[in-house]
Amino acid sequence: MLWVGLAATPALAQSPSGPAVTSEAGGVRPAEIERGLYFGLAGGANFVFSPPADPGGVHPSSAGTQVELEIGGDLSPYFALSAFVRASQQREDGSYTGQSKGAAAGDFTMIVPGASFRVKPLSFQDSQGVKRTWVYLRGGAGYVLFYPKALLPNSDILVFVGPGIEYYTRLRHFSIGVEAVGSYLAKAGSFGFAVTPNLRYAF
Repeated sequence: MLWVGLAATPALAQSPSGPAVTSEAGGVRPAEIERGLYFGLAGGANFVFSPPADPGGVHPSSAGTQVELEIGGDLSPYFALSAFVRASQQREDGSYTGQSKGAAAGDFTMIVPGASFRVKPLSFQDSQGVKRTWVYLRGGAGYVLFYPKALLPNSDILVFVGPGIEYYTRLRHFSIGVEAVGSYLAKAGSFGFAVTPNLRYAF
């Protein structure tokens, strides 16, 4: 019986990426990766091709910077839902007059509240058998508010989709990653893309 007990003890301590398990010392070992409610912060480059403009107006492409705050939840290791607020500052030259009929020109800002999902179909284990690296697809939509209103008085709808990669660090509440998503402004017919490193903290 003693040998049976000793053989069973290590088995209880395996499953490093699952819920808390019993350790060899008889205590409870926390999960290697925390999943559930999470907060995220992302920032990077955002590009808009042919931004909104009056009919016949100039549509110079715009490069800018973007930040995003996100709150969401992991419904499973493979699927998550979130809400976000995104802001980007887009650079333009004096030839861009937007939808102002020539009354304003130059840079513009986009504020986008919205919702998104992540599907994580592919994962890779580390040397301890923990699935720390995940490849995912993120998609979503949001309501776009432009500023200044003198330049771009009309709102728009943003839809986006693209791949990303996420690594769950050994600080089990934290993960880091990067994603590259293509975007589309539905009313203006403008395409774009963003590349954003990100940091998440899960409870």
